[in-house]
Amino acid sequence: MSSKDHILKSVRNQLVPSVDLPSMQQEWIQYADPVAHFGDVLAAVGGTAVVVEGLDGLAESLAELPVYVDAKKTVSCIDGLMGNIDLDRIDDPHALEDVDFALLPGEFAVAENAAVWVTDAAIRHRVVLFIPQHVGLVLHCPGGQVDDVIVNNLAEAYQKLSWQANQFGCFVSGPSKTADIEQSLVIGAHGARSLHVFFVL
Repeated sequence: MSSKDHILKSVRNQLVPSVDLPSMQQEWIQYADPVAHFGDVLAAVGGTAVVVEGLDGLAESLAELPVYVDAKKTVSCIDGLMGNIDLDRIDDPHALEDVDFALLPGEFAVAENAAVWVTDAAIRHRVVLFIPQHVGLVLHCPGGQVDDVIVNNLAEAYQKLSWQANQFGCFVSGPSKTADIEQSLVIGAHGARSLHVFFVL
């Protein structure tokens, strides 16, 4: 018997007792003001959260955002706001590598970690969530309250998820960040250099 076979046999002979999965029925963290907590956490990780009144308010807020005003190539998947790049006319996602600003829909926000759940349901090329220099996520608040689209924690968030066939989804929070062993922080090394979350009342 080779040493490899001996090792594998020893591993197979180890009887590891099964362990039950932890219960999801626990008292998960709650916040007195989830909206304020979301904004604080997002700011701490380098993003911004803004509450605006309707699409007009969103357009006004964008007009005051330097990274949007200075953007030469923009993508918008938000009805009523046009970018100058039409994703429906792009076949190769690599053609999006020089997008400056993308305005994309989010579904709901999580106060615990300032994450926004996004899917590719309204986005032809999901790479546009990560490859632009700057990203804006838009959450529509149908009831006129930000509380309508924000949950306290990830346990509550998972309860809201509904999966369609072949659908892509992920939580997005803050701009991309990385640091080397010398603790030199670099923003935007692996993704967007800034993230702006807009709650549209």
